[in-house]
Amino acid sequence: MFVGLELHESQRAAGSLVLIQRKLVPAEQAWESGQRSGEEAAAVAAMASSSDPDKLMTKADKLTKLSFTRWNADWKSATSLYEQAAIAYRFRKDNEKAKDAFEKASKGQEMISSPWDAAKHMESAAALAKELGRWNEVSDFYRRASELYRECGRPQPASDALAKGASALEEKSPEEAIKMYDEACSVLEEDGKEQMAFDLYRAAAALYVKMEKYSDGASFFLRLGSAADKCNAINSQCKAYLSAIIIYLYAHDFQQAQKCYNDCSEVQAFLNSDQNRCASKLLSAYEEGDAEEIKRIAQSSAFNHLDHVVIRLARKLPTGDLQAIKKADDGEESLDEDDLT
Repeated sequence: MFVGLELHESQRAAGSLVLIQRKLVPAEQAWESGQRSGEEAAAVAAMASSSDPDKLMTKADKLTKLSFTRWNADWKSATSLYEQAAIAYRFRKDNEKAKDAFEKASKGQEMISSPWDAAKHMESAAALAKELGRWNEVSDFYRRASELYRECGRPQPASDALAKGASALEEKSPEEAIKMYDEACSVLEEDGKEQMAFDLYRAAAALYVKMEKYSDGASFFLRLGSAADKCNAINSQCKAYLSAIIIYLYAHDFQQAQKCYNDCSEVQAFLNSDQNRCASKLLSAYEEGDAEEIKRIAQSSAFNHLDHVVIRLARKLPTGDLQAIKKADDGEESLDEDDLT
């Protein structure tokens, strides 16, 4: 009889734990990669006990303050309480308090010399700041997370944190997003991992084009080309150079497009490429003032493998005054004929 009762109680307890875990499933899907196991344990612990996250925060705050009875802050215990409170707040969708709790948990991990966990918590705080529309905090928190990853000697997650911040800020603060993309690229460049930055170069260039800062967009594609050269990624290199030329042409800067083409053609890989031949035909059509030929070339299959933002610009060519370009080119040819030197 007593054995049956114990078994019944054990099954009921197990069933309660299953219910707790099932309730956590939607929250788990929103958690950052790499944090689930630790945060899940903290969440289950917080929910299994009937602790109020506000009380957990109050208790944790007391552990970090010195008093007549406490001469040393107990950051280890406080950090565990902050983490439990953060998960409980987030489960309740109280993002404001969850953000503050993660920020304090990050500080706690720093104090106990665990910069990796500190960075993870800071990223969680940044993600919540994004949901709350706190754009300055999004920038600050992702930057701090990046710094903490670098303290661990981990340039890839450091760059990723900056890229997440940049992506989050593209609509609300594009200038800040550009800075963060630039910093994210630089982190990888300094570590000799330029190939890992290709998507970041493209994202920054696309954002510059969206902002109608075409020269800056072309510069980022040229930066991608240089990085690809170091990695011997010839296809990416040639596509980047052709992209820069197209952007200059779309911006009515034929002279810069011509200069870009000449400079890039000094690179043997580009000189012998299909992208070079396309660029050469395109520039020749501009010199002839042949709008129909420009449209035909821009519709060719060679452009289909470029970034979508560049394809859209190419499909709109020609822009600007073609006759002015042709006259300028004719004028230069007549000067060359009169040059007796």
